[in-house]
Amino acid sequence: MPDPFRLRVAKAICNTLKSITPANGYQHDFSDFVDEVGRPAARVFRGRTVFGENDPLPMLSVLEDPRSREPIDGFVMSGFAKNEYRLLVQGFVLDDKDNPLDPAYFASADVITSLVKAKQVRDYNLLGLGSKAPCVMAISIGEPVHRPPDDDVSAVAYFLVPVTLTLAENLETPFA
Repeated sequence: MPDPFRLRVAKAICNTLKSITPANGYQHDFSDFVDEVGRPAARVFRGRTVFGENDPLPMLSVLEDPRSREPIDGFVMSGFAKNEYRLLVQGFVLDDKDNPLDPAYFASADVITSLVKAKQVRDYNLLGLGSKAPCVMAISIGEPVHRPPDDDVSAVAYFLVPVTLTLAENLETPFA
């Protein structure tokens, strides 16, 4: 059975973020790598909120935005329709001792740049998911928020970048 469409979209966003490497013109490296004992490891995760000292820095997590969605025109759209899929890209970086947020600004700029490149596809095949429904019709990038380490959310500096994807989909056939 194929993945549900929204999972395919989340995976495509993660693949876009994994393309952030110095070889591709970025300052950071969010690509998969081999750890010190020879195991494959990731720097980009989906749906993960808890991290520890053994996780790589920098790293990213793609999460669904938990804030409630406002109904469009007074009702929640379902069936074959244009819907919004709101995500948050959360990034963690080693902070600078004197200016803890500086590395977070640089990393979020790399994330935003990669997402902007993904939305500039000329054949409307955004994220490589096709141009016929179900598909991603648009990508909107919100204002990033940068936070210093606080030992509540994170022991290192972090940032959040809101991303809203406009989807053409049929909610009644999620595997299409």
